[in-house]
Amino acid sequence: MRETPLGMPHVCLFILKFGDGGVERMMVNIARGLSLIGVRVDFIVKETDAPYLHLLPPEVRIIRFQVSKQKAALPKLIDYLRNNDPHIVLSAKTLDDQVALLAKQRHAGRTRFFLRPGTALLSRMKARGTHPLRRWLKKRQLVSLFSRADGVVAVSQGVADEVVEISHIPLAKINVIKNPTITPELYQQAEMSVDDEWLAPALPPLILGIGGLRRQKDFPTLMRAFALVRKQLPCRLMILGQGNKEEQLLSLAQELDLGEDFRLPGFVDNPYAYLKAAKLFVLSSLWEGSPNVLTEALALGISCVSTDCPSGPYEVTRGGEVAPLVPMGDPERLAEAMLQTLRQPLDAKRLKEAVSDYTLEKSARGYMAAFGLTVPQAIDGH
Repeated sequence: MRETPLGMPHVCLFILKFGDGGVERMMVNIARGLSLIGVRVDFIVKETDAPYLHLLPPEVRIIRFQVSKQKAALPKLIDYLRNNDPHIVLSAKTLDDQVALLAKQRHAGRTRFFLRPGTALLSRMKARGTHPLRRWLKKRQLVSLFSRADGVVAVSQGVADEVVEISHIPLAKINVIKNPTITPELYQQAEMSVDDEWLAPALPPLILGIGGLRRQKDFPTLMRAFALVRKQLPCRLMILGQGNKEEQLLSLAQELDLGEDFRLPGFVDNPYAYLKAAKLFVLSSLWEGSPNVLTEALALGISCVSTDCPSGPYEVTRGGEVAPLVPMGDPERLAEAMLQTLRQPLDAKRLKEAVSDYTLEKSARGYMAAFGLTVPQAIDGH
């Protein structure tokens, strides 16, 4: 057993299947924040060459479970628990939750198990048009998971409310903790120069959308709204991301006759340099959990417009006080807000203040409070 210094909290983050999404990035940032305040952190993954892992500090121990299937990780996790007995195991995806809670049944140590739902679960099923039978089965699965966990961490109040609606577990069992979205590299990358002629300041205003090209982000509504704005004000629209809706969006661009004022460049290594150059960022989503890119845009002082989708934008924008919120799937209302914001940009200082709590350290302290563990040390006198 690896010894833990007396009184030092020990947290394990368990996320086997690792892609390039927001869940993975936030789990890495949670580990970074916890390590920053002196927590011993283990990070269990299936592959060690996964995205974002290079951001972990050397103090975080990365543990690889070489398994072909998720269920095959169960005996390895049980062995890990017996040998290490961490205070907390935090998981963030349904398959990982299942494995973690099976291990919980077979571990008699001090470890408590927390789940971290990262999106509006009911709203996602509704927006996707999930078959009623599948929806019922999914709800049963989620009820089982949430009821067996020692605690739940929701990334927004909207997510917490949906967890309660699904599972009927007490609200007291759920902690709402803001995502650790704002990092030092956000500001560093935003200041980097990018060789892209579209970022030249003399060109018409740049409107930016960012995200996977999939149903959730509802980029067709953004494109239709842009077509309306463009009739009244010279401007350009760029959507950064990749996904299965690319051909549909390119076809829609032709239908709307967007011509050279529209670009779909795919995935870019540094979206923050593009954000910094944009006059307006637009979130057109049908559902979220806590929209990280909206938070990042506000942190950079970029004017934003967002749909009032479940959940997150309402909380991030303080109920629409710092940036306009519009109904989902309504190009006309979205266009009105976009046009108004382009003509009268929002107060950058106010935008930055609105998301000042979405940092590595503040999020880490929130997690420690949710876990019922003592924060080991203060950072910068806090």
